[in-house]
Amino acid sequence: MEALLSAKINQLETSATLAMAAKARALKQQGKDIIGLSLGQPDFNTPDFIKDAAIRAVEDNYNSYTPVDGYGELKEAIIHKFKRDNNLGFDASQIVVSTGAKQTLYNIAAAVLNPGDEVILPCPYWVSYRDIIKLNEGVPIEVKTGIDQDFKLTPEQLEANITDKTKMIWYSSPCNPSGSVYTKEELEALAKVLDKYPDILIISDEIYEHINFSEGHVSMASIDGMKNRTITVNGVSKAFAMTGWRIGYMAAPESIAKACTKLQGQVTSGANCIAQQATITALRESPNKIQSMIDIFKERRKLILDLLGDVPGFETNTPKGAFYVFPNVSAFFGKTINGQKIQNATDFSFLILEEAHVAVVTGEAFGNPDCIRISYAASEDNIKTAIQRIKKLVAPAFD
Repeated sequence: MEALLSAKINQLETSATLAMAAKARALKQQGKDIIGLSLGQPDFNTPDFIKDAAIRAVEDNYNSYTPVDGYGELKEAIIHKFKRDNNLGFDASQIVVSTGAKQTLYNIAAAVLNPGDEVILPCPYWVSYRDIIKLNEGVPIEVKTGIDQDFKLTPEQLEANITDKTKMIWYSSPCNPSGSVYTKEELEALAKVLDKYPDILIISDEIYEHINFSEGHVSMASIDGMKNRTITVNGVSKAFAMTGWRIGYMAAPESIAKACTKLQGQVTSGANCIAQQATITALRESPNKIQSMIDIFKERRKLILDLLGDVPGFETNTPKGAFYVFPNVSAFFGKTINGQKIQNATDFSFLILEEAHVAVVTGEAFGNPDCIRISYAASEDNIKTAIQRIKKLVAPAFD
């Protein structure tokens, strides 16, 4: 029956994060004690004030189809959030609510890309960017960044990769998987290059905005001259521990917002009514309401960096946001551990899963074959045990 499938779907790669999670689940079902550090999912419960809002929505009989682009009340809450947190003003016609930020990103690609359009992707990038672009017949242009530059694109790299086919640049800050955060000065330097190319759109994925340990988050749309060509993508999954509620949103030039609404109307229609009502409450509240979770993530970041600093062969930067570390593990390539020769980060990831029973994700999925992604959205006990297991497994390779 595979012959009946489209060439597009046959060429599509399975999400590496979901594939590793599935492999870990299979080993768990075999009785293995697997510690999962592969998924980007907070291990906290959704805050009670948000759950209470959802319960009220159920009791108030919210059960009908929602407007394709989101409840008006939610769009007003999003507008309020952008003004409060980012000093950005938008109209309701520029806001589209979707079933998660991933759908938002897909909508944008489908609404904007034509066959052959190039999209600049600073590496590492979130796993789905490349395949979303390819599914919509765009051409991902992967620009390598290294740990020595904190995994951030330089103005020189940006300009060197712009061609007459460049349609967009996609990036995330704080970045999944590296945790890197672009400063205002760094965004201004990129914007200075983009000023020369007014037809290039910027996709700024800010889903980890509030999980930020730097001087503060800066939106590309807040940089002079960038607002009218930037599509800002955000949602409530990460900072509010609402991954399963599936609410994402974007603020965009009105023509793009209308195009995404038209597309969504033919694909999913409006997002879940109860989740939208809960999101209204989440976004109206001050970010201080979730600060306790951010503080815990910061403590875990210090813990995992301290532990990895004692593991030979791991080279790490200090992530300024999100809840990942992205160590370079190329020192292991060519070595043999427990009878298995390590050729790349994928080999290393599966070795750790099968021998140390810790699930991480290969950096190849993020456009960087020298690294692995480790999530510290897990308990301190699990983090300690996981890194101890990894150290015990790999340290003898350097004896």
